[in-house]
Amino acid sequence: MKIGQWTLPNPVFVAPMAGVTDRPFRQLCKRLGAGYAVSEMAASNPKLWDSVKTSRRLNHDGEVDPISVQIAGADPDMMAQAALFNIHKGAKIIDINMGCPAKKVCNVASGSALLKHEELVVAILKSVVQVCKPLDVPVTLKTRTGWDREHKNVLRIATLAQDIGISALTLHGRTRADMYNGEAEYDTIKLVKSALSIPVIANGDIDSPQKAKYVLDYTQADAVMIGRAAQGNPWIFKQTNYYLAQGKELLPPRYSEMQEVLLQHLNEHYQFYGEHTGVRTARKHIGWYVAQLPGATEFIQVMNQLNTCSEQFNAVEDWFNELIRFEENE
Repeated sequence: MKIGQWTLPNPVFVAPMAGVTDRPFRQLCKRLGAGYAVSEMAASNPKLWDSVKTSRRLNHDGEVDPISVQIAGADPDMMAQAALFNIHKGAKIIDINMGCPAKKVCNVASGSALLKHEELVVAILKSVVQVCKPLDVPVTLKTRTGWDREHKNVLRIATLAQDIGISALTLHGRTRADMYNGEAEYDTIKLVKSALSIPVIANGDIDSPQKAKYVLDYTQADAVMIGRAAQGNPWIFKQTNYYLAQGKELLPPRYSEMQEVLLQHLNEHYQFYGEHTGVRTARKHIGWYVAQLPGATEFIQVMNQLNTCSEQFNAVEDWFNELIRFEENE
């Protein structure tokens, strides 16, 4: 599929997740088959642009194009300024967040809270598209099905967005009130896809290659976006692409491959964050990688007490070496 002038290599994308899809993780997912990755949500408030947190989120050194940056906010002019700022930082696609259900986002009337205010949605979309269009930078929108189950207005929002000039729509098949509970509304995604001519990307509960194929077939969406299921499992992109192409499952990674990928991820993570932040933020990633492996609970307890990158790295390497020896002796 295409977003603006960009042709993407496959229809299996990684979803933007705050605190997860940083540059090292995005690059890893792309190496393992993700056809597209969107950055963590970046604030539109200029006062935050120089913060360490935002600066890291806007660091795209070495990333494969098209670099896509997601922006969030409730002020049309500020959102337009944020789009321009990120384009100057290397963004080739601007994604507008109207899907985040987090209270700290919705309490300032951005994210999925905007679904309550359709006039403001229109103003934001027009403002961002107006500044991006002359620069040949496509604008995309990520949203939900509505504010709550009694107020599902995504079809109207999606039609307005297409008319304004949005190049693609990602739809998480839940309302803001649903948070991440219940089941994704694939019927709603199917309805929206049938009404639009721009690409529609299906998001929500896609946790296996088989589920990805089902969602693509059922909704007729142009692509799927995988979020939580990629945490600690970046192989899901390669496995899903293989299943879509071949109709059969790819063998899961052996312990040696898991070790190699995780250690490379850790090295890039440490380089990106530095010693103090790197060792602490790596803990959740390590926990996700090993959660389903034998002896994980005890290992995670020990690993979480380590306070240097080298200690953490060596602990992971040694632990996997034991698993590899066990695997080879089976």
